[in-house]
Amino acid sequence: MSTLAPRARALLFVSLACAFPFQAGAQLAVSANDAKVVNVDGVSVVQSGATDTATIIDLGASPPKVLGEVKAPASVVGPPQSVAIAPDESIAIVTASTKIDPADPKKTASDNKVTVIDLKANPPAVIATLEAGMGATGVSFSPSGTLALVANRDEGTVSVFTVSGKTLTAAGKISLGDAKSGPCHAVFLPDGKSALVTRDGDHKVSILAIDGNTVTDTKKFMVGGYRPYSIEVSPKGDVAIFGNQGGGQGDLDVINVVDLKAKPPRVVDTISVGQTPEGVGMSPDGSHVAITVMNGSQRAKAHPAYNDHGLVRIYRIEGTKLSPVAEANVGRWCQGVVWSRDGKTLAVQCMVEKELQLLAFDGRSLRRTGEIKVSGGPAGIRTSPGQPM
Repeated sequence: MSTLAPRARALLFVSLACAFPFQAGAQLAVSANDAKVVNVDGVSVVQSGATDTATIIDLGASPPKVLGEVKAPASVVGPPQSVAIAPDESIAIVTASTKIDPADPKKTASDNKVTVIDLKANPPAVIATLEAGMGATGVSFSPSGTLALVANRDEGTVSVFTVSGKTLTAAGKISLGDAKSGPCHAVFLPDGKSALVTRDGDHKVSILAIDGNTVTDTKKFMVGGYRPYSIEVSPKGDVAIFGNQGGGQGDLDVINVVDLKAKPPRVVDTISVGQTPEGVGMSPDGSHVAITVMNGSQRAKAHPAYNDHGLVRIYRIEGTKLSPVAEANVGRWCQGVVWSRDGKTLAVQCMVEKELQLLAFDGRSLRRTGEIKVSGGPAGIRTSPGQPM
């Protein structure tokens, strides 16, 4: 039996809680918020002097709550996987594909910033700023947490970083052979031996090979839809799903299912989801996928394809087939979507409202339960990778 008096025990508990702010059972999500760009009746307007941020959230709390915020360069340009969290939730990476143009504060210019955030610090803190390639967008950690890949959209390359503890070290770039290929997001397969890279410039999905810290382009690729963009891999390792940005004319766009068991992987199914699928979020058990659909909500009100809301659509994954389960209206110009570990809560980034909209999922339907306000437009979000269940 403890010999501490009740008051002493209480003081010890408070002290430990302050020293370790992220309690057991917490599930961290990080939202990168672009404060530079706002949507004014369908036009992206640049605000000079605005400060981008990253918000750290406990998605496992009920309701989810903000744990902290740091200043970090971010950008709405590129897929909303511009954030990655290490498998052990020790650090997060935030990329920035654009910055305020030094020559004209009313415009943006390409950027290459990679920010490392210590999630164990109290409060969370930026501990390093590195450089990837120009137009740095989608970023992912390897399953072991010892590598990170960053897609460089404006130069046709993928940057490789080694990871040791909380330290990232640049380890070179991989050229995809075309400076205009537009690599958007790089994501590892669960075995850590391969990665996929979406390329919206030439409509391909590249397959990379990984051997230890060595990453090479196999020159093999898939073709599925027009302008492949966001991509996520099931934690089961059986399928990947990516969306297509399409031609931007108000036509219906698609998402694609990749059979990862095929040698090499191949696109085996395509489903129409509406105007401009932006974010792809895989449930932690790999049973469902959520898609954010802009639905014309980012357009001018006078545009014939305008709608006053975006959509979140959930599909059940059965083998390599998808079946619709639920959908809900959300805000405008919405970006990424992530799931809680229990699969019951989704957080959706909405740029116009500058908030994360929270949805409850019961396996059959979605309902709005609240929101988390952030400073700036939430443009990229991830949680740490889920594990097969």
